[in-house]
Parts: sequence; C-alpha cells; structure tokens
Amino acid sequence: MSMTMTKAEGVTVFTLTSDPQSTCPPLCQILKGLCYSPVCCSVSQHLRRIQRTSQSVLGALHIMVGLLNIGLAAILCASRSGSSWQMDSSLFPFWFGGLFMLFGVMSILSEKYPSPCLVILNVILNLVGVCFAIAAIVLYSMNIANIWVGWMCNEDYMSAYSVRTPSPREDIVQEKCLEGAALILMLLRSINAVLIVLSVLELCVTISSAVLGIKALSSSEKKENKSTDDPEIYKPLLEEVTSNPTA
Repeated sequence: MSMTMTKAEGVTVFTLTSDPQSTCPPLCQILKGLCYSPVCCSVSQHLRRIQRTSQSVLGALHIMVGLLNIGLAAILCASRSGSSWQMDSSLFPFWFGGLFMLFGVMSILSEKYPSPCLVILNVILNLVGVCFAIAAIVLYSMNIANIWVGWMCNEDYMSAYSVRTPSPREDIVQEKCLEGAALILMLLRSINAVLIVLSVLELCVTISSAVLGIKALSSSEKKENKSTDDPEIYKPLLEEVTSNPTA
C-alpha cells in the first residue's frame, strides 16, 4: 500500500493505492498510510525551533502533578477519614496521576522528536487532559466536603455518657480527643485543597501545551504554503534577451 499527497491552492489531495490482499477495511488502511507516511513521521526542524524547550518544561510539570496526586491520595486513602466512598471504590486519584504522567511523557517526546504526527498526538492528548483536569477538580471538591473524623471520639465516650455522668478526667480526655480530631481534619482538608490546586495547575498546563502545539502546527503549515506559493522562488535567475536581426 502506498500513499501520495498533492497540494494545490487551498486543496490537499491524498491518493491511496489499496492493498487487495489486506483484510483491513479502507479506513484502517488510510490511517495506517498516514501514520507511516514520511511527511508525518519525519522530524521537523521548524517545529523544533518553534517549540524550543517549552514542551519539556510543561511535560515536567505534568509528571510532577501526577506524582503528587499519587502520593497525597495515598495519604488520604490510608487515613480512613480523608477519602470518600467514591475515592475508595474507584481510586480515581491514582488514575489521574498516571494519566497526567502520560501526558508529560508525550509532551517531552513531542519536543525531543518534533514530527507532525507526535505533535498532533500531543495536542489531542492534552485536549483530553483538559477534561480529566476538570473532572479531578470536581471530584476533589466533592471529597473535601465528605471528610469526617467524628468517629474518633464518639465510641467509648458516648457509651459511658449514656449510663452515667462523665468524670472530670473523661471530660479532659474527650476534649483532647476533639482537639486532635480537629487538627487531623484540618490536615486532611489541607491535603485535599492541595490536590484541588494541583488539578487547577494541571488544567492550565494542558491548555498551554495544546495551544503551543496548535500554534507550532499552524506556523509550520503557513511556512510550507508560503514556500510553495511565493512567486520569488520561481523568478528566473537570468533573463534571456532576444533581439530581432536588423535588416
């Protein structure tokens, strides 16, 4: 199977020679031809000059946010009080952390090997990452409202309180327990708030990475169109001067 591409003014024509012995449908053959096309897979120096090291910096931020998501979420899940049933059942912070790290690796690869195919894939993944970042903000906001540590001080105290009047020592123990529970609640909510801030940062990073990739692709396309449409390229180097012989 071979594929050729012809460009004219405002029109791009792909000519695909299908393989009659292939069992893949024509659409799959077209996608395969696009993926293995030298035009899409070759490294573009123009894209490398435009992106510079911006994608690597954004990719490092992706990976940092993903690692912090996994680490802080592990603390919330291990505390028995900092995670809601949604977090315990789905473990969504760990999924988000892995996806954010994947986006970071793809951003770094698109900067190290800036082929049009990788840049387009990076843009698509970052646009998907915008949705995941918004979902993370919503889920962490729901989780912070469900943090409850009241069970730490209610069991023994309430059973004793129902049969007799608590002694001064028991009141002191209960007071200390409530103070500790309030401190733990503050720490768990602070961790959850940090996760929300990290999700907002991830949202900004994914938008920035996608916009940078789109600008690089559009700039590359404009340069290519200019190089094929510029009349100066076809200006003859020498002008032939012909003169009619005089009678």
